[in-house]
Amino acid sequence: QRTFLGHWCFNTNVRFSLPAVCVVWQTAMIILFGVFIRYDEESDPHWLEHKKLNNISSDIENDFYFRYPSFQDVHVMIFVGFGFLMTFLKRYSFGGVGFNFLIAAFGLQWALLMQGWFHSLDYTDGKIKIGIENLINADFCVAGCLIAYGALLGKVSPVQLMVLTLFGITLFAVEEYIILNLIHARDAGGSMVIHTFGAYYGLSISWMLYRPNLDQSSRLQGSVYHSDVFATIGTLFLWMFWPSFNSAITDHGDGQHRAVINTYLALASTVLTTVAMSSLFQKHGKLDMVHVQNSTLAGGVAVGTAAEFMLMPYGSLIVGFCCGVISTLGYIYISPFLEKYMKVQDTCGVHNLHAMPGVIGGIVGAITAAAASESVYGHEGLVKTFDFEGAFEKMEPTTQGGHQAGGLCVALIFGIGGGMIVGAILRLPIWGDPADDNCFDDETYWEVPEDEESIPPVLQYNNHIADTNFSMEPYPRTRS
Repeated sequence: QRTFLGHWCFNTNVRFSLPAVCVVWQTAMIILFGVFIRYDEESDPHWLEHKKLNNISSDIENDFYFRYPSFQDVHVMIFVGFGFLMTFLKRYSFGGVGFNFLIAAFGLQWALLMQGWFHSLDYTDGKIKIGIENLINADFCVAGCLIAYGALLGKVSPVQLMVLTLFGITLFAVEEYIILNLIHARDAGGSMVIHTFGAYYGLSISWMLYRPNLDQSSRLQGSVYHSDVFATIGTLFLWMFWPSFNSAITDHGDGQHRAVINTYLALASTVLTTVAMSSLFQKHGKLDMVHVQNSTLAGGVAVGTAAEFMLMPYGSLIVGFCCGVISTLGYIYISPFLEKYMKVQDTCGVHNLHAMPGVIGGIVGAITAAAASESVYGHEGLVKTFDFEGAFEKMEPTTQGGHQAGGLCVALIFGIGGGMIVGAILRLPIWGDPADDNCFDDETYWEVPEDEESIPPVLQYNNHIADTNFSMEPYPRTRS
């Protein structure tokens, strides 16, 4: 039985157009920013007075000089890394990088407001004070929605993506506050808050929007040589800047230094393991570009929670090794299983790159926190790393490990539960979603230049094509 809203939607010709949504949203942002958003003390002209009051001798101590290099790297990851990683489809490159651009710019404005109300609200005047760290956190918030987009790539309209982002950022801000502030879990690189939440949010929506006749667009679900090359550009940007992603908001000094080293080593280990597993499980020992584009990044996801902990260099290599194995096997076996039996059409394979590694990262973080000791960290180091201050002053590392596990559970609940609710909303026929035979095609939403040659048919065994006959034999080159 349909609700009144659902009945009305299904029995009218109402559709929300992209220009109207963009104009209304930007107008709302201008009004809300005018009411709530102000510069913080380090970006305000009163910085000079602040320096005198706090005996700050140089402008170099302004947080801008400390955080901006990391912000720049994270910003490149969001717009170039994620954008180009989604260009592998032969006829959806405009949609991959263009809609990534749209929802990132759309989402970061709402993220500054939502996260500001939770973390940066000045109760003396009711204003949100923002600085460079807020911009980094807004990019992190948007990253969760871009991960979700990967599971829906080519199957939804831009208006649906904006609705997904609106609700996704709202859910993200709430679960982030619960995990970091109420539960007091540490998650510098966002294995739980960003990757686990974003992946299961997108997978749940994909499940709700399941298309049984998606095979009508099967000729467009593959890649071509140059589209895979463009996607690999995204991979390389993400791979190079991931140490900045995991260390961007960690404590000044040793915590940030340690996060960079741990991420660097985990990523290096994942590359070698992915190449080995891809060659081992593919026919004739050849490599699959799907694995190289995606599974090579899984170590950066999994080391995120424990990045600033004393994971030790060999521990980082172990995490990277395990993720290279699990992620690659996920593309070969788990993705086709999810599509055939669980009705989850995961276009980019975010379950293998973000969901499973994110859960592994949460588990690694819980174990590493529970095993912490003063003999390893020192008293001051233990207090600083796990923020054992104020109400948590007497917390023990073993208890902190339990809190880390609790944070992972919250991320899963918000991702799966929120995705099912938002998926139900996106099923309403007012968003202008593409027909089954128009998915994965830029011509639906973009002005596309005419091809010099027609697109040749793609054989079923080619890359990125899902085989309808599932078996537990090594799966042919596929992303979903």
